[in-house]
Amino acid sequence: MENDVHGPARSVDEAPLHAVPAPLICFSHLRWDFVTQRPQHLMKRFAAERRVFFWEEPIGGDHPLPYLEHHPFPADGVIALRPRVPHWWNRDQVEEGLRGLLDMLVATCMPADPVLWFYTPMMLGFAAHLRSSLVVYDCMDELSAFAFADPLLVEREAALIARADVMFTGGYSLYEAKRDRHDAITPFPSAVDVAHFAAARGDVAEAADQRGIMGPKLGFYGVIDERVDLALVDALATARPDWQVVMVGPVVKIDPATLPQRPNLHWLGNRHYDELPAYLTGWSVALMPFAINAATRFISPTKTPEYLAAGRPVVSTPIVDVIRHYGDLAGVSIAADAPAFVAGCEAALALPVDGAWRDEADALLAATSWDRTFAGMKARMVPKRPPAAPAIHPAGRRPHYDALVVGAGFAGSVLAERLAAGSGKRVLVIDKRPHIAGNAFDHHDAAGIMVHRYGPHIFHTNSDEVFAYLSRFTRWRPYEHRVLASVADKLVPIPINRTTLNTLYGLDLHDEAAAAAFLAARAEPREIRTSEDVVVAAVGQELYETFFRGYTRKQWGLDPSELDKAVTARVPTRTDTDDRYFTDRHQAMPLHGYTAMFEAMLDHPNITVQTGVDFADCDVRADHTVFTGPVDEYFGHRFGPLPYRSLEFRHETHDVARYQPVAVVNYPSPDTPFTRITEYKHLTGQQSPRTSISHEIPRGEGDPYYPVPRPENQALYRRYAALADALPDVSFVGRLATYRYYNMDQVVGQALATYRRLAARIEPASVAA
Repeated sequence: MENDVHGPARSVDEAPLHAVPAPLICFSHLRWDFVTQRPQHLMKRFAAERRVFFWEEPIGGDHPLPYLEHHPFPADGVIALRPRVPHWWNRDQVEEGLRGLLDMLVATCMPADPVLWFYTPMMLGFAAHLRSSLVVYDCMDELSAFAFADPLLVEREAALIARADVMFTGGYSLYEAKRDRHDAITPFPSAVDVAHFAAARGDVAEAADQRGIMGPKLGFYGVIDERVDLALVDALATARPDWQVVMVGPVVKIDPATLPQRPNLHWLGNRHYDELPAYLTGWSVALMPFAINAATRFISPTKTPEYLAAGRPVVSTPIVDVIRHYGDLAGVSIAADAPAFVAGCEAALALPVDGAWRDEADALLAATSWDRTFAGMKARMVPKRPPAAPAIHPAGRRPHYDALVVGAGFAGSVLAERLAAGSGKRVLVIDKRPHIAGNAFDHHDAAGIMVHRYGPHIFHTNSDEVFAYLSRFTRWRPYEHRVLASVADKLVPIPINRTTLNTLYGLDLHDEAAAAAFLAARAEPREIRTSEDVVVAAVGQELYETFFRGYTRKQWGLDPSELDKAVTARVPTRTDTDDRYFTDRHQAMPLHGYTAMFEAMLDHPNITVQTGVDFADCDVRADHTVFTGPVDEYFGHRFGPLPYRSLEFRHETHDVARYQPVAVVNYPSPDTPFTRITEYKHLTGQQSPRTSISHEIPRGEGDPYYPVPRPENQALYRRYAALADALPDVSFVGRLATYRYYNMDQVVGQALATYRRLAARIEPASVAA
């Protein structure tokens, strides 16, 4: 976006611009001491790296000329500026005067073009002429829907959105309402200072003016304006005269004389942020009695996490973003009318002070912080391109595609092919790796052996649909996978079968009944909760220790007793002599390899493939995005990173025709650093006097491979899933994007199902392949 000033950028001692952190001017419609915590927290963090000027709403005065006051501020490095203008000036005169003050500030205090950070579009009226290094619109509320909104708000916001390089919203409802208006818009609901509000759990004395109010106290703090349902507050106090309803906050835009008055209804007035824990500590329940109207349609109240951080259960009216992010918590009740609100308060009062509901809330809050919000915003504040950049896209327009597919593995490639061939859409596929096929990528190594760079991928499925679909792009080589485990100096089949038992224990179990009886004698009945329970209940402690515990601890970095039961449930125990690892109806390998299959899949005139391109650097427009990477990465790790396990592969070539009797040998002993060795010629059927193998070593860091199946991780994922569900123009598909331990055929099936849903929504092009 161009800026409307001329002349070279200023710098200190003629240093290049990038050597001087650009100052930041934050334009707010509130005074610094009244402002919400979001600007205070964010500007304090920006002040650690650059000068920050906080420009407040101007105040009318009797002085004949405009001037700037400096005021105290709660963050080092932030200069709070309060403009004073003659009170008799009209709008044009005020804005002309403010423009002059701003120019003076920039001329005397700005060694480089500043970052302009707007919380209100109205200040663009006197700041639009400034040259800037970046323009940020942090849209916290739909201000045009508030009572007595300035008629110019809508027009000014349109101009600010057009000018902004990046746009943030204070919640997801607001994001959904505005996402089509800017190419670089991201929702960032406000975080919470957990430690500050947790003081209400007993580390702070109750406020003196509240201490004398006797009885169960149910409280609210915040601005009391048209967004508060005063009739609901009155109904609550009337229905339960034995409860004390405490309302803390300034009364704005409504006549204080119209506030309902009851003996048990207490209007305590405005209080400072630092004082809030002293009020919360005396409340049994925290209230959010918001009216359901135009002013609350898009709000995302920070009060919810603040109340929960204080250890107080919450009762709220049905605000969309409250339901979306907190509605599933046991400590949050949603009530649509007065009787339901009273009932919700009764239920909240019945909750134990320290209970599972509070632990659940604490686990959710542990993943949020202002540092994470700041880091996520900063990562999106990409500096403007140099002047030559527009030449990349003639006429200043970025390339447009019907669909952008992020990731060229199974999920992305299947959806790209279906959108292109099935619906005639123009599709761009990008992958940050220098190749397609994702983790299934295979290639010929220096010895001429086809190897799987990211470990063995063995195709198997019971789905006729999945097998038939992939058969369009490859012929198959029949292959039934067999795995041996190295235990007690023996190689025995895994999964455990009758041969395993006979070899390991020197037995002669003749039939399935004998093998079943042997296992039953060793099995230990357990309630099935963890992976350990699954195995011990089936085969007993000794076989569990021999085959599963060490292998699982290496693979996941956790004991099986700490993992979901699904992990070891994937590996069956058999009483026959079937030594195949899988029993699926279709078992085969792509005849010419996976990469060749993907090349055929993506070979369509409507598909453009770009490898070595990161999603963050992809500068195109797309009507729909298919994202197959880590879902937490898409949202800037807003709630904290989802845990994944990674793998390291050590590839070797040996001058022997065969290294081991089967493709894969497992090493379950904890004394062996790797989990398995793969010899690839078994998979490909190649004939060669040499052979190539790989050792597989699990890691805690590196490329994400496996979601870690634990309840707390699933709870964290559900928070990201809620964000993903709110984006109808983005489809999250695949193992990483849906945080599930899928096999290849399951990913293909998920992608085909996703396409069917998309195809029902999108209009096919006039010509479809």
